[in-house]
Amino acid sequence: MPKGWPVAKKGNVFVVKPRAGPHKIENSIPLTILLRDQLKAVNTGQEARRVIKAGGVLVDKKQRKDPKFPVGLMDIVEFPASKKHYKVLVNNNGFDLVEISEKEASEKLCKIKDKKTVKGGLLQLNLHDGRNILTENNGYKPGDSVKVGLPEQELQEHLKLDVGSTVLVVGGKNKGTEGKIVEIANRKQMTGKNIVTIDIKGKKVETLKDYVFVIGGEKSSKGK
Repeated sequence: MPKGWPVAKKGNVFVVKPRAGPHKIENSIPLTILLRDQLKAVNTGQEARRVIKAGGVLVDKKQRKDPKFPVGLMDIVEFPASKKHYKVLVNNNGFDLVEISEKEASEKLCKIKDKKTVKGGLLQLNLHDGRNILTENNGYKPGDSVKVGLPEQELQEHLKLDVGSTVLVVGGKNKGTEGKIVEIANRKQMTGKNIVTIDIKGKKVETLKDYVFVIGGEKSSKGK
């Protein structure tokens, strides 16, 4: 079991394993544990399964009836019955659920992991949550973020990985902190590492480029 899951190590013999899905197992938490242990919305796994299988939980505007469905970073989790909406973030201990408004739940930030040209000359953006979006705009780069409308999946905004951008650190010892990029040092050799220097509350720290997730910044544009 990943150490970031909010499940007591003592007193639990079995734990739900997330099913293969949009997020890697090590970067996700199954819906059952999210409801029972993270949100404490139910008391038992059986209650969680009952709510989930009845269609009481939406993830990114879609009903998810699989108790083992993997939920991960930036996913939008909603409970129509209680009109509660949450965004999945991370902290140094694991996952963190932040309550958001209904309007905020209609959009999602996604990190571009890769892009490639497909038939017809269009570009396919491969995002961190497993979704792929086609665009004619060649200005997107891996490491940038996009704001995606839900459930339509239209590109609303392009947030560039650049000096001045606000980022969330999603890995390493500074996981869960936010700051502004002050320098990006790309490797000059194959064995080198891409390093980003971030200003976090006046303190400059270095982290791997792969560990930063752009959540805002001065250099953004409307997505197309």
